[in-house]
Amino acid sequence: MLTETQLKEIRGHLEKAQNPLFFFDNDADGLASFLIFRRYTGRGKGVAIKSFPDLNSSYSRKLYELKPDYVFVLDKPNIASGFLEEVRNLNLPLVWVDHHNVPKPEEESIFYFNPYYNDRTNEPVSYLCYNTVKRDLWIAMIGCIGDGFFPDFVPEFEKEYPELWGENISTAFQALYTTEIGRITRILNFALKDRTTKVVNMLKFLINVKSPHEILDEKKAYAILQRFKQVNNRYSRLLEKAKNFAKGKILFFQYGGELSLSADIANELSFLYPDKVIVVAYIKGSKANVSIRGKVDVRKLTLDAIKGLENASGGGHEHATGAQIAVEDLPKFKENLAKLV
Repeated sequence: MLTETQLKEIRGHLEKAQNPLFFFDNDADGLASFLIFRRYTGRGKGVAIKSFPDLNSSYSRKLYELKPDYVFVLDKPNIASGFLEEVRNLNLPLVWVDHHNVPKPEEESIFYFNPYYNDRTNEPVSYLCYNTVKRDLWIAMIGCIGDGFFPDFVPEFEKEYPELWGENISTAFQALYTTEIGRITRILNFALKDRTTKVVNMLKFLINVKSPHEILDEKKAYAILQRFKQVNNRYSRLLEKAKNFAKGKILFFQYGGELSLSADIANELSFLYPDKVIVVAYIKGSKANVSIRGKVDVRKLTLDAIKGLENASGGGHEHATGAQIAVEDLPKFKENLAKLV
């Protein structure tokens, strides 16, 4: 966990920023992190990062378009050197809050906060943001269970929102797939997978929403719910296909198309088959984005399995990892993984 001193320092940056620009990872944890900080400050713009695995230099144009006085990067393990160079050229303070096991940035000008360097923990960034400002408990819950983390504020949430919780919920995946707050999490996660203009409209709505119940209101959240239905139809069909590969110690499933859902599919398969190593590969063009889940240390498995594969990259958490591999190397990656398991 971050120390009280570190949380106070982040809070100081938030209060000093008059026109902050928040870059956040394109998932429930990243979204929740942005919303918690943006709703606290009442100022600034948010940009969902769709590049993988880093915040790449193409996003530096936003620095010129939106003219911030502060840059915050939330839930992203790597930032491209080209982006950092533009931040330096504009003499902007950069506050980077993350929770991945990655090398610490060497630049002294970056205000870097990562609990891994305190006590080897990796609480979601939304959990860190909530503890920084102590606001928007329900949004923090969305970020935590969306990232597979069961937070210590569950009793407080259950007391405040009993209708969104359930009985005997003891894991993050249970909450994600069996409760109403879990349904809201999945709705927002799928709604992020849309055109930029639609996502911007969703962010405007969420910045001002008064209650999580508004997200389930067909009149108030029509566009969000329609997008969820569209994506969920595709997702449900893929999930059913993936279940056919639930044989042996590894469930390996690959698919293609316009919509990347590998992390979402891998999460639910891990919930359904907790004793298996789950591997879901999304193929687009010559690259495969792979999501790996499991009770074992899948981060180590992944890094070992991509050794020797040209231009392959991977990383993440102990039980939830991602990798990017050339499509032609997928069979070799699968073979390597099978031997390691």
